[in-house]
Amino acid sequence: MASPHHRPSQQGSSHLDHFIGIDVGTGSARACIIDAKGDIVGLSSENIGLWQPQQGYYEQSTSDIWRCICLCVQRAISENNVDPESVKGIGFDATCSLSVFSNVNDEPVSITGPDFDSDRNVILWLDHRPVEETEVVNATQHNLLRYVGGKMSIEMEIPKVLWLKNHMPKELFDKCKFYDLADALTYIATGDEKRSFCSVVCKQGYVPVGVDGSVKGWQEDFLADIGLKDLTEENFKRMGGVDGVNGDYLSAGELVGHLSEKAAMELGLPAGIAVGSPVIDAYAGWIGTVGAKVDFEAGQLSAGAAKNDKTQAFGRLAAVAGTSTCHLAMSPDPVFVPGVWGPYRDTIQPGYWMAEGGQSATGELLKYVIETHPAYNQAKSIAESYNANIYVYLNEHLKEMTQEQKAPSISYLARHFFFYGDLWGNRSPIADPGMKGSVIGLTSDKTVDGLAIHYYATLEFIALQTKQIVESMNEAGHKLTSVFMSGSQCQNDILVGLVATACNMPVVIPRYVHAAVCHGAAMLGAKAASADEEGETEDLWDIMDRFSKPGRKVPPSTNQNEKALLDVKYKVFLEQCHKQQEYRALVDQTVGSWK
Repeated sequence: MASPHHRPSQQGSSHLDHFIGIDVGTGSARACIIDAKGDIVGLSSENIGLWQPQQGYYEQSTSDIWRCICLCVQRAISENNVDPESVKGIGFDATCSLSVFSNVNDEPVSITGPDFDSDRNVILWLDHRPVEETEVVNATQHNLLRYVGGKMSIEMEIPKVLWLKNHMPKELFDKCKFYDLADALTYIATGDEKRSFCSVVCKQGYVPVGVDGSVKGWQEDFLADIGLKDLTEENFKRMGGVDGVNGDYLSAGELVGHLSEKAAMELGLPAGIAVGSPVIDAYAGWIGTVGAKVDFEAGQLSAGAAKNDKTQAFGRLAAVAGTSTCHLAMSPDPVFVPGVWGPYRDTIQPGYWMAEGGQSATGELLKYVIETHPAYNQAKSIAESYNANIYVYLNEHLKEMTQEQKAPSISYLARHFFFYGDLWGNRSPIADPGMKGSVIGLTSDKTVDGLAIHYYATLEFIALQTKQIVESMNEAGHKLTSVFMSGSQCQNDILVGLVATACNMPVVIPRYVHAAVCHGAAMLGAKAASADEEGETEDLWDIMDRFSKPGRKVPPSTNQNEKALLDVKYKVFLEQCHKQQEYRALVDQTVGSWK
């Protein structure tokens, strides 16, 4: 363990120390500055570029992302009068996206076909281009697929690497090396090519050494079977190498290296600041939420509650809600859940396993449903006249409709409207990229009232699918008893109440609703800064316990009528889910015989 004098957060001068968390989401980069008590003292964001050259393709640029990070950090420092010399550690998180660089000169390599001549070198997680490649991967039925919920998702990185091989000129592909985006940014910051275990599992071609006979982690036979045998050369050098041989893989927040002179000058910080091993953005959300001290019996959260024991994390599901929603749970032993990614060992805590369920679109789904309704512009104008965003306005409109119609509850308004929202395919728990949306109960209503019903039904779908994921995880062996939610959707009181009631467990909302993810990233910086002369760092859970803030608890509804209606709607939801698969199979049997 680290010596106490190497942990500035425990010293008398600790109030002078600061740590920076960098969060790169789908649409923006954010910089969060916290002090040694875990309080946020500065926050800044910057929109990043997103290109969609054709349907289903989503691309970004690490050069653009780094530029935005630098602007965020400079702004957060200057606007909040933070002394750059007081910054002791930096942590990064980013979306689970594939970044491509040259193994000759370390420069970004374009992923934009057919000419591969753009400055975009990131295939976003949301990108669904590798349809055929995903089918090839899953056709192997390789043992490692157990560690991704039974089959690989089209959102994962291995199918995208295979797509690049199938579409790039061979001489260009042969010069490529592959990073997860979070690791790429850490490399830009430090010049050190150490990788995080999160980056390994994102590529989804890895089984922990010593597990199921795995010798090197990376599975040579699997890569050969899918057509990526060339990546096995030189001990998987282009993928990051073999841990302890020609590569170093670290758990969250372990010391990667220190801020380089070049990166420091661009960020407006002194060189030499400790940089922690990064994580995927959803994992930073787990770090930033599940450490909150909770007194469930008292019905509130309290900073004075008893110290968290690490085992308490096993019952806490982190629901990190943004464009999509990720559902993360830690366990002491591997738990295999069909349709749920993982279990992944060592990503957050050495020796512990993480599972990750998810909904491919939640924030994006709400946006789509609202903006495609005929009454959208009218509702938007009314919301702006009240200086409110459209979600707040629609929530209030639903409450007014309930009063005007003398309905017993909001849910009663949509009792005969059944919406299934897998418009972008299903990530968990059925892991079917071919899933689509469906509606029963459509009318010709083009009014704001009609929009409100569609909006509410979408919230209901998100909550019911969360219940489906939680049930799948608990049936497989998890013991989840609460949901720790983060992201902007936490501010939606109707959605949070639906999730709590549908899952029949309390939902915990963190103090820093908008910043829980980058708050977690800043804790990685604090862990890196705690390194002693041998590089040993403080346990991440202890940092989480100390830095996490009390929040707010939302219990399930006690209205038995509402609960009964939601239970019935869940039965319909499951039928809509599975009947769609049956209908598609029936049609495929027919059209499959066509010449």
